Amino acid sequence: MSPAVKRPSANGFKFPAPPRGGVLLRAIGAEISSHAQREWFGSGPHRLKIALPRPQGLAARPHDPRPVDPEHGKKILAGTLTLDGGTLRLGPDGDPFDTASPSRRFAVSLHRFDWLPDLAAAGSDGARRSLRLLDDWRRVFGKWNAFSWSADCLERRVFHLACAARILAAEGSDAETADLTLDLARQARHLLEIDKSPERRLERAIAAAVAGCALAGKPGEAVIDKAMKVVARQIDAMVLADGGHATRSPEAGLELLFDLLTLDDALGQCGRPSPENLSRAIDRLSTAARFFTLGDGHLAAFHGGESVAPARIRSALAHDESGPRPLNAAPHSGYHKMIGGSIEVIADCATPPAGPLSVAACAQPAAVEIVCAKDRLITSCGWSPEAAGAHAFRLSDAASTVSVGDGSAGRPLSGFRAKALGPWLVDGPTQVEAKRHDDVGGVWLDIVHDGWRRHGLTHARRLFLDAVADELRGEDSLSPIAADPAAVDGPRRYLPFAVRFHLHPEARASIARDGKSVLIRGPNNIGWWLRNDAVDVEIAPSAHFDHGLARKAGQIVLKSQVRPEVGAKIRWKLTRAEG
Repeated sequence: MSPAVKRPSANGFKFPAPPRGGVLLRAIGAEISSHAQREWFGSGPHRLKIALPRPQGLAARPHDPRPVDPEHGKKILAGTLTLDGGTLRLGPDGDPFDTASPSRRFAVSLHRFDWLPDLAAAGSDGARRSLRLLDDWRRVFGKWNAFSWSADCLERRVFHLACAARILAAEGSDAETADLTLDLARQARHLLEIDKSPERRLERAIAAAVAGCALAGKPGEAVIDKAMKVVARQIDAMVLADGGHATRSPEAGLELLFDLLTLDDALGQCGRPSPENLSRAIDRLSTAARFFTLGDGHLAAFHGGESVAPARIRSALAHDESGPRPLNAAPHSGYHKMIGGSIEVIADCATPPAGPLSVAACAQPAAVEIVCAKDRLITSCGWSPEAAGAHAFRLSDAASTVSVGDGSAGRPLSGFRAKALGPWLVDGPTQVEAKRHDDVGGVWLDIVHDGWRRHGLTHARRLFLDAVADELRGEDSLSPIAADPAAVDGPRRYLPFAVRFHLHPEARASIARDGKSVLIRGPNNIGWWLRNDAVDVEIAPSAHFDHGLARKAGQIVLKSQVRPEVGAKIRWKLTRAEG
């Protein structure tokens, strides 16, 4: 048996969890600081500061390897703008910045300029339309605006503008190019002054550095120098030794890989060698992307990350198609992968991140995703920050793990604390241990955590992937943290508990005549039996998020009861159906 794997300082490296009561003090301090910063950002002296020195033109043309959709760009040219599930019909010359957005998510995406890569890819007409839209934005929001210049909008807007600047300038007049470069310089300088959302500090610095590479002369070099100092300070803290992102989100790691590849390209065009830690981070993130890519070609969905499509993953890894094969464990990130004949399992084996790193973390310890014969059958709700406001999907019952009573093994902040600090995850498990044993017959994985300590219970999940029989056997047990013989003979108190298996939207399930066994089928129509010894079995509705939008799905719920003084367990087995 391998020794217990404890993720050392990955989630506490920069942002240790504050003590109970300390969150309120942090929130008060953050709100005061945020108010003072907003006053400064909107002032005349600050606007003058970020406008000087004036840029001297454009230099590099940074390449973002993310896939683009020229067809979407052509639809924008025709007058239809679709972003994050919302649509505006503007006509060929309409101004979206002077029109009410259909949702806040749409407005954020609009002000991030998420439309710009696709529109710029639509040829010279797309570039000219982009310049007109940029002029529309500048007329209303160009000086400063609390929403449009917020960290949430500004980071991506600077990145998109930097990558598209040379394309737009080729179709613009000298005056339009001068306005474009000044916009880029001002916003990149402002981006480096933002203190809010420290978990995104690295990504903001990368965006500013890419912008600096796009700007010619000493003004651009000054932005690069300032931004790269932040990158140097942050990169080793945010990219763990196994390539995982410090937020523990596989999708966050993939998106950071895209950003670093763009920065590496931009620095090379400027004749600047990439720092050693940047190249090392790219290698590590690439390895992690392969680790988190499951047999169905999609990314594993944990801690605010969605199951990214295969085409996007291939674009991120195109720079290194023959990279090293990843191991079956990512101990720094806190994940284990089990691979059998046709079954693949990935399990969350660590505590959630803490403090600012937890703004998208989920209270779902020991959660699993299961792919059978390249069909993702068992997953989670796949919540991400794109699903604005749906923080209930961050709780324990929104993943394929155990839930006790009507509570959760952790919760996101709400109210004033969330407004000031962000929706940090608090009261989650403080200790998670994982032990793994591999042999020729299969893989054992034991996960134990204290996420249900408020009920006086620990949860132990034991998994065995039988490579010979091609089946997965599981046992979920709840045990009292402190055995008290007197309590066993005292008044009996029972809590409902459940083992949940969330189905992918393309998977379907039906309960057999025995009322317990469940037959699951995926897109390939291969059947899998989930057999169990639960008291009751139910197939209930659920949801699965795709680009922040909920899709209908189902969940299998194995139900029982637990007496906290004694404990309880449910055993289950996933095996291929004959025929």
